[in-house]
Amino acid sequence: MEYTTGTVGKCICLRLHENDPVYKSIECVSETEKIEAGVVFVIGAVKNGAVVVGPVDQDERPLRPIVERFDGAREIAGIGTLFKNEAGETKLHMHASIGHGKEIVVGCPRVNLDCWLINEIIILELKGLNAVRAKEASGLELLKLAGVSL
Repeated sequence: MEYTTGTVGKCICLRLHENDPVYKSIECVSETEKIEAGVVFVIGAVKNGAVVVGPVDQDERPLRPIVERFDGAREIAGIGTLFKNEAGETKLHMHASIGHGKEIVVGCPRVNLDCWLINEIIILELKGLNAVRAKEASGLELLKLAGVSL
């Protein structure tokens, strides 16, 4: 286990409109506002997406994801983190519950996730953390902390 400490900085509230790209919008605002680290809360509805719901084989590296795709409108409640990667780009890692009626999928939404009607998003800036997303053997950019190891 590793950890690093910091403080909470500014709070940003976003309203996405129909067809706004969810990931690109969050990452764009984060870049504009110079957010190096943060936590993101998302509620609303999305369409045209895909959700990673696990690996094909948990022991295989790099990981091959199982992906559930959807086109029509779905409700979303998600939480994520924002951190710079090794190239200095702000990257969102989010997990969410996404559903329509009794069809519910939980996982990491990706690929062309667009707002349907409205998304309300809160970004809380985290300051002073010594953390970066780094490419690992899994094939993913995972959080790397330069703090205390226990």
